[in-house]
Amino acid sequence: MHRFYLNGTSGRVGASWMTKEEREDDISDNIDWLNALNKQIRSLGNFEKCMILGFSQGGATAARWFNSTEMDADHLIMWSSIFPPDLEKEKFIHPNGKRNFFVIGTNDEYFNEDAYNEAVLFYSHLDFEVKTFTGEHNIHSETLLSILSEIQ
Repeated sequence: MHRFYLNGTSGRVGASWMTKEEREDDISDNIDWLNALNKQIRSLGNFEKCMILGFSQGGATAARWFNSTEMDADHLIMWSSIFPPDLEKEKFIHPNGKRNFFVIGTNDEYFNEDAYNEAVLFYSHLDFEVKTFTGEHNIHSETLLSILSEIQ
């Protein structure tokens, strides 16, 4: 949510990510911004289902938003993401019959073999449906389309 020039006052633009300083305020701001966006999108029409997909570092924000009191999503997809340690894991075990997914590539460069196996086991214990694909740290369109067809 914060952009800046990488060198001086022009040229390439970078963006900051959440740090330990004022972390709780940043988390609250992120959820407030997502709630406002959601309200605006839902004002455009009626939607049968709502799905939240969090990829990589965005997974923590997606999980926090899914868990928030104002968000009423049908499904959460954590894609190559680590579960945020500040959330109560128990709230994600089949919340109101909702289907949640964890997706990861078999060659994800951010998950060595131990981290990969640990993540799969962790999400399995939370009753997330685990989906894998042959690939690296990216959103694999065929896997995503497969999930979308399952939840329709």
